[in-house]
Amino acid sequence: MIKFGPSGNSIAFSEAGYKNSEDSATWVKGMGLNCFEYSFGRGVNMSDERATSIGKAFSDAGVEISVHAPYYINFANPEEENAQKSYMYVLESAKKQRFLGGKRIVFHPASQGKQTREKAVELTKDRLKVLRDLVYENNLSDLIFCPETMGKIGQIGTIEEIVQFCKIDKIYIPAVDFGHINARECGSLKTEKDFTDRLKFMIDELGMEKMKNFHVHFSKIEYSAKGEVRHLTFGDDHYGPNPEHFIEAVKKLGLEPFVICESAGTQDVDALNMQKTYYGN
Repeated sequence: MIKFGPSGNSIAFSEAGYKNSEDSATWVKGMGLNCFEYSFGRGVNMSDERATSIGKAFSDAGVEISVHAPYYINFANPEEENAQKSYMYVLESAKKQRFLGGKRIVFHPASQGKQTREKAVELTKDRLKVLRDLVYENNLSDLIFCPETMGKIGQIGTIEEIVQFCKIDKIYIPAVDFGHINARECGSLKTEKDFTDRLKFMIDELGMEKMKNFHVHFSKIEYSAKGEVRHLTFGDDHYGPNPEHFIEAVKKLGLEPFVICESAGTQDVDALNMQKTYYGN
């Protein structure tokens, strides 16, 4: 079943007087949405007890929770010491996800830095093989690890690169951020066909089993020649991509992804609008 929900809490959530993450579960359920992404972007600083409390609130609400691992992961860093930190960030996020009760861990793969693109991608791929082994050693292989397509030219994370990474093992499924794709390709997602072509490519390469319930981030994003600049709301009429074209494509292909809206401050309302579009409301 397709799911829709926000990444983090909206402006309206705070204005209504809510503060804690248990309230997030109630808020999302009250809007009629059924998923939510919690960000460990600045570090995994949550106690197991706190995670258990939040997990219970989401379970009781019937809202599935994903987590985003720290933003500073970089599996292409030439320094092995920094690579070890990246392994730790993903594993810590996964272990906390156990207490939260969800299955999905989203992470940014890497940055190119001063290396050639080819070398950075190969190093990232090698490191993701090590991460795979660590996931199995830590008995976390029942969870889903989602390397994300990235929005800046200097980041590793084109569709083709993410496909390579997801071929490594069954634990990896893609997190496709269509706002990022549109930004790094300077407005390439203009029609339903643009979405369909990219999704068909991923299905052909990875198979329907892996793509059926793939992970999605969706927002309109301002971009420059270097790619992503900032997240916008669906109210912006200058930058894309168009959520209706995305909905048409996934319905046409029979896909039922886990769709997280990352609009700037209106992520819950925009997620609800996507859900209404999907069901024709």
